[in-house]
Amino acid sequence: MSDIQLYQQARLSRDPRFDGLFFIGVKSTGIYCRPICPAKLPAEHQVEYYSCAAAAAQAGFRPCLRCRPDSAPHSPAWLGVQTTLRRAIQLIDQGALQQGNQGQLADRLGISERYLRKLFQQHLGVAPKHYALYQQVLLAKQLLHQTQLPVAEIALRSGFHSLRRFNDAFKQQVQLTPGQIRRRPQHGEQTVLELQLSYRPPLDWEAQLAFWQSRTLDGMEWVRGQIYGRTFVHQNVPGWFELCPHPASTQQNHSLQLKLHWPSSADLSPVLAKIRQLADLDANMLAIEQQLSPVFGDQLTAGLRIPGLWGSFEAAIRAILGQQVSVQGARTQLNRLLTELAATVPGTDKKLFPTPEAIAGSELLMIKVPQARRDTLKALARFVIAQPDSTPDDWLQLKGIGPWTVAYAKMRGLGEPDLWLGGDLGVQKALAHLPAFTEQQLSPWRSYATFQAWHSLSLPKPAKDSVSKD
Repeated sequence: MSDIQLYQQARLSRDPRFDGLFFIGVKSTGIYCRPICPAKLPAEHQVEYYSCAAAAAQAGFRPCLRCRPDSAPHSPAWLGVQTTLRRAIQLIDQGALQQGNQGQLADRLGISERYLRKLFQQHLGVAPKHYALYQQVLLAKQLLHQTQLPVAEIALRSGFHSLRRFNDAFKQQVQLTPGQIRRRPQHGEQTVLELQLSYRPPLDWEAQLAFWQSRTLDGMEWVRGQIYGRTFVHQNVPGWFELCPHPASTQQNHSLQLKLHWPSSADLSPVLAKIRQLADLDANMLAIEQQLSPVFGDQLTAGLRIPGLWGSFEAAIRAILGQQVSVQGARTQLNRLLTELAATVPGTDKKLFPTPEAIAGSELLMIKVPQARRDTLKALARFVIAQPDSTPDDWLQLKGIGPWTVAYAKMRGLGEPDLWLGGDLGVQKALAHLPAFTEQQLSPWRSYATFQAWHSLSLPKPAKDSVSKD
């Protein structure tokens, strides 16, 4: 089946699994919509399909005010094996082109600027700068719809440095003014923002909560009922957030409710992008599960995603302290580390994960581990201080850090989708109850296969004679 035929079926059925993977331009109205839009379906000859919202806008369509494309899940997961483009989009969503230029972005990706432009034009139909600008405008539109923030503050939090530039870009890109989106003026300061974060189903929120809950650190993370919350630091400003299923979610439109406290007027895009990554809300579960189902069969858990962490440094510290001990044992050591070294979010008793400076400056005698492990923690902290732009792969040169630790840091700290922790003890136990397979059968979603393997340990085991020996 061709992509166009797939788009047609998804549009006609309003299939929420395709929400954000493509957009529909309606020629008779000049509006573009999400596949789940509840409006009357236009005839096929009246529609055109676009891979991203920016491409639909560039073609002259304005966003639908009913289905609100600004609220759609992001689409990088649709790119599948195109890892360079996915990484470029992640960096742009985190503000790379507001903090630097296109050449610097290309350098970070290890490609030429010309090739970067070619990737975007080939897969998304727009230039990187146009994509970045339109993402800013869509964030502004979401904030206009969902918050009480004044327009001037929305401009700043969307990455615009002047209200005039914001108004010009908004009108040019959306073909509406901010005042037309928000018909009544809003006033007052919001210390906690409430936003809806859409995702493509299925999502096993219970499994994700259970994984986080068994590893929560006292005062830094919390699980209450359906709520997951934690603290974080971005651009030296501490904050906290909570996520839970949105009560107004429908069979067609799926979202989580976000409560965010981050007392900064800086661009919100990197923070929201990180939260989406941490909860893995942009995963294309349709493609992932089609790839993994031949291996996991009936043991495949639908909607199982990667329960992330705020960053790769935190993930590496957790991995190092989790070596050769149980989950509860690692949690005990990490809580001791927090008790001695954690700062707090101002005005609260909520703890922040210890900084590299705090770990490097401590003897770490509060944790009951071999001295070699303390030395590894301190060496990693010193390395990150000296080379703040280093990647987990750079940490392999440190004594005590091996491929498993690096893979874990990249998987949970960076949300990388294609890492197989085949040497992990839990994964090895799970393999005894699965048919034989090759890693290639799992690619490019080996991280999800790792979590499926871990999760399968909690499921009823099939009878031994039903397991293939081939």
